[in-house]
Amino acid sequence: MHPSYSPDSDSPRRVLLTTGSSDAHTWNLVHLQLFLEEHGHSVLNLGPCVPERLLVDTARMTNPDLVVLSSVNGHGHQDGLRAARALRADRRTQDIPMVIGGLLGISPEGAEQRTAELLDAGYDEVYADGTAPTALLRRLGESGRTAAVPAALPRGACTGRAAA
Repeated sequence: MHPSYSPDSDSPRRVLLTTGSSDAHTWNLVHLQLFLEEHGHSVLNLGPCVPERLLVDTARMTNPDLVVLSSVNGHGHQDGLRAARALRADRRTQDIPMVIGGLLGISPEGAEQRTAELLDAGYDEVYADGTAPTALLRRLGESGRTAAVPAALPRGACTGRAAA
């Protein structure tokens, strides 16, 4: 973390963090949770293999400022479509901003189509594998009160994987 950055006390956001229903990885979630908490945000980490119903029910109960779905297993596109459809179909969760990032397919072929489908399904942003986690800070800053985002934080993927 960049040592000169301190969170703005007026900027904390509530983040609902999850993986898709088929993704059993946890390290990406822990990395993102710690990163966001170190920047002053409140994170509810649902853990791995989250069924869509649990995601919707939790979003209804907590009304987060942002839902973040992180994928490592290469099936983020499929899981993400199901999660987006479930959240957007519920009148109480349909307007909650949501983003997805990480390994969304098992091959680079078709990445543009996967991104377009995820945006069409209701994601506000789709982050490719290798995207710096500071993208989440920028997104959280745009969701209401603004937070200063340092330009020089070290790179690491929104999945927690180092950018290539």
